[in-house]
Amino acid sequence: MLKVALLHFCFEDYTVELANSLAKYVDLTLIQPEAVSAFCRHSLAQGIRVISFKKPRIRDPRNLLSMHTMMRIIQNLQPDVLHVQETNDPWYDLTLFLNKMPPLVTTIHDVYRHPGDRHSVFGSEYSKRIAFYRSQQLIVHANSLRQTLIRDFQIPPQKINVLSHGELGSFYKRFAQGKVLAREPYTLLFFGRIWPYKGLNYLLDAMPLIADKIPEVKLIIAGKGENLQQYFPKGYDCKQIEILNNFIPLQEVAGLFQRSTISVLPYIEASQSGVAALSYGMGTPIVASDVGGLREIIKSEKDGLLVPPRDVQALANAIIRLLSDRDLQKRMQLAALSRCQQDLNWSNIAAQTVEVYHSAIKVNKRSSIKV
Repeated sequence: MLKVALLHFCFEDYTVELANSLAKYVDLTLIQPEAVSAFCRHSLAQGIRVISFKKPRIRDPRNLLSMHTMMRIIQNLQPDVLHVQETNDPWYDLTLFLNKMPPLVTTIHDVYRHPGDRHSVFGSEYSKRIAFYRSQQLIVHANSLRQTLIRDFQIPPQKINVLSHGELGSFYKRFAQGKVLAREPYTLLFFGRIWPYKGLNYLLDAMPLIADKIPEVKLIIAGKGENLQQYFPKGYDCKQIEILNNFIPLQEVAGLFQRSTISVLPYIEASQSGVAALSYGMGTPIVASDVGGLREIIKSEKDGLLVPPRDVQALANAIIRLLSDRDLQKRMQLAALSRCQQDLNWSNIAAQTVEVYHSAIKVNKRSSIKV
């Protein structure tokens, strides 16, 4: 059986779901910093070996020792393949540059930093490019990302694999421990990190237009990021808008999507979207901007509606249409859940990922022969 080491520093929900399905196909060891081990501990399937190591904050020079420990773990395991989730960590990137690695597969979630995202580590947008070239195979979640890698970085097309971002509803439902909330008929949800590229201002501008047609409409804004006060200089109607401007506890995430009729993604830029993957896993239809990876994830008129970015009227019209049509809601809910058994199904994605591993091993062997 193929021996695989899966290394991650973030994207915990994604990594857990991928690991649980990969374990059916390969001999899997998960390598992770201690800081994320608590998040993953109770969610992993039995039989997955887990090795954790101490990882200081990004500016701490003790990261040199941390990376030495990480490399020793990898060398002791001697995996057939090392699969790394994009790190945004220059210490790892430097380690990758200076060390010989096993056949390497890297999942690139975002080729470029999102506009206005202040959480990105200084220099990581440049240092992570080392992985573009050192990996035998890359995985991305949208054809638009594949084209960006080919166009901007001259990565050979045969090296880039487009695999869907699996649904995340199953992950968060486990934390809800069977608790199910009733769906509120006129509730919208804006969920996740709140940065300028998420386009919250366009949704807020659309709210009066929506309320004019559907007075019962309510918007839940849930997540961390910017100071939300800038969006409400004159305050807001707490009957129409509910704000949860903090990290949402894992056990409460599923409930937010269960309550909501529509998940709204009014982004002005998008690579891929974990929020869309979570929405579909909860059977919540999406109204989103027709940008980047969103136009590939969302099947417009089937499991969601796409509108031009920055178009407040079009956004309002799409939301009004979906809120007003119960039959359309039901069809889209069923279509979203159906996707979770097809292209967004983790078992299918894991099987495709194993094929990528075999490709990486073949490429590595050919490179070794040439040397």
